[in-house]
Amino acid sequence: MILYLHGFRSSPQSTKASLLARAISEAGRGGDWRCPQLPPSPRRAMELANRLIEQEIARGMQPQNDLVVLGSSLGGYYATCLAEAWQCRALLFNPVVHAARDLATQVGEHTMWNSEERFQFLPEYVDELADMATGRPAHPERYYLLAAKGDEVLDWREMVEWYEGCDLRLLEGSDHGISDFEQWLPEVLERILRPH
Repeated sequence: MILYLHGFRSSPQSTKASLLARAISEAGRGGDWRCPQLPPSPRRAMELANRLIEQEIARGMQPQNDLVVLGSSLGGYYATCLAEAWQCRALLFNPVVHAARDLATQVGEHTMWNSEERFQFLPEYVDELADMATGRPAHPERYYLLAAKGDEVLDWREMVEWYEGCDLRLLEGSDHGISDFEQWLPEVLERILRPH
């Protein structure tokens, strides 16, 4: 199972998710791809992700061997929580490290990037982010981090420090959305499909 978790205000229609979905399908693994629309509530987003994982476990999946979680921005925070809980591999793209701190500034009404749909990010969602926080990865060797020095939203230094010891690709420029993601797609895909 390849589970992609999109970022704040994003969706399964994001550029990175779309590029990955196509590449994974072309590699013959389209049936393993999962990219749900995450609800604004972090607790509910994690419940949804865990439910998808548990459904695959019921079909015989072994998370340590058969599960790869991918996450961008806030989705990278969620992916880290899942990777620590399920002891699986994770690929992170400009992940949020301190979610409660960084998302506290986002309480209020927002519009989705890929549509005009509006949603509320409630104060209690910040508490939910704090409640699910994990420490630094127990096994950083299970992680791949794609971090951009040009990220205009998050501090790349925090990412590199938090995930010290992981498989790291540090981009000299780029941006928060990693607009040049297609350039790094072969490297990312190789790590997703790599045998355990």
